[in-house]
Amino acid sequence: MTGLLDALKIGAGAILGAALFAGPAYLYGVRAGKTAAATAALEKTVEILRERKLTDEMVSGMSDDDLCRALGGVLNDGRCE
Repeated sequence: MTGLLDALKIGAGAILGAALFAGPAYLYGVRAGKTAAATAALEKTVEILRERKLTDEMVSGMSDDDLCRALGGVLNDGRCE
């Protein structure tokens, strides 16, 4: 009888110990995942803004005729169509 009670105590202690360890480990993982997602989103935003800056610089340097052609239009009598 004593052996059975000791085994139950050991089992309950193991389950309780695992539960106490799992909670903080889960919360740490959630926080690490949120941080990684935020970092990835920020890096993507910076990349998009850099590409947009290059496009803006290129377009700003174009004449009206060049911009019309770049957008697939055809100049007809001085008007882009």
